[in-house]
Amino acid sequence: MFLSVFDMFKVGIGPSSSHTMGPMVAAARFLDLMRASPFEFAGLRGSLHGSLAFTGVGHATDRATILGLAGFVPDTYDNDKAEAALTQISDTHTVTPEGLPTLSFDPKADLIFDYDNNLPGHANGMILMATDAQGDVILRQVYYSIGGGFVLTEEELAEGKATDEGAPVPFPFKSAAEMLQMAKDNGKSIAQMKRENEIARGCADSFAKGTARLWQVMNDCIERGLKTDGILPGGLSVRRRAKGIHDALLAERGMNLNAPHTINDWMSVYAMAVNEENAAGGQVVTAPTNGAAGVLPSVLRYYLDHVPGASESHVEDFLLTAAAIGGLVKFNASISGAEAGCQAEVGSASAMAAAGMCAVMGGTPEQVENAAEIALEHHLGMTCDPVAGLVQVPCIERNGLGAIKAVSAASLALRGDGKHFMPLDAAIETMRQTGEDMHAKYKETSLGGLAVNVPNC
Repeated sequence: MFLSVFDMFKVGIGPSSSHTMGPMVAAARFLDLMRASPFEFAGLRGSLHGSLAFTGVGHATDRATILGLAGFVPDTYDNDKAEAALTQISDTHTVTPEGLPTLSFDPKADLIFDYDNNLPGHANGMILMATDAQGDVILRQVYYSIGGGFVLTEEELAEGKATDEGAPVPFPFKSAAEMLQMAKDNGKSIAQMKRENEIARGCADSFAKGTARLWQVMNDCIERGLKTDGILPGGLSVRRRAKGIHDALLAERGMNLNAPHTINDWMSVYAMAVNEENAAGGQVVTAPTNGAAGVLPSVLRYYLDHVPGASESHVEDFLLTAAAIGGLVKFNASISGAEAGCQAEVGSASAMAAAGMCAVMGGTPEQVENAAEIALEHHLGMTCDPVAGLVQVPCIERNGLGAIKAVSAASLALRGDGKHFMPLDAAIETMRQTGEDMHAKYKETSLGGLAVNVPNC
């Protein structure tokens, strides 16, 4: 099992990795399929199913799909160009993706929100179709957005989640137990093993540049969020709070009356800054998802700005360690809120951040595993019930609390020797089982929980 750090952390756009980035990626893949096809195409159609239908408007799923079919991809997304393209598509009812003829596509008629027919493979399903001049479907593909921006066709999903056709890696652990045994046998840290795996699949120089870019995008997102106020889009009139909180924290610096727990506000404000940017459709990094994108950057920023002796040279180890834990969670359970609730998003993010924090604070592999387990264990059962399908309430504050839990988990693990009762593998399996048992209305459909218990006045 190998999942690259660049699989776990992807540069993309808000508000959702599975509902915004995923459909855009799926549309781009469908265009590639069309380009490789011998057929002559004249038009496009699509349908959104399950969670993509129920919360698709709030997550801009329709917008992302339309732009994806026009040739946009998350990594190079330009908002000004996207707005111009949307206007043109609305006016002309056509898209003109590169390498294909002009294709008829009226978003209001040709992109259907199908609330009645769930697709069998995953809660986030969509069907994309290409038609000939007579309007008959001549190419059809089912895609599943499985969380964190990962997309599989129905055939790929049926082949199994363990497919990995790349070159062999030196440390192919697929469980925390295997990871710890390999670390012990080889005298290496988790980050060292993960780094060797990454280099076995690519160039060391490009890897270093890639991880540096990931942190740069994360930190830039924090900075934008700390400097921007106003009302978030979507109709809930949710006010941005990160700037106000940050301004107040800066004003209080140096005062002797600050309570020690104020440090929690610093952790929260960094996370909230990211998730307010995400809610506004800004550029974020999946960590491992958009809905949980604030937890890990917050903890890393907290480490760099508030921990004595912290060093930027440790950022890569932080990301590598976190990616190793995230890969285990994704491989053995899920990072998708639509599949397993928010325990799979903020819970996974908190476990990843706790592991990274513990590692850069000098923790042993056993302590790192313990930190991840503590953080994940205390998110078990958390539902995903966003109000109006928007990644705002409770998501923004929830990232702040996830960051606080991550730092607390790392601190507790560092106070011990790595020996503990509940293995991380058991916590991950419990999360998987809990997700299976969780009622569908609590898994990113906005049909239960907080989403339906909001006062009308």
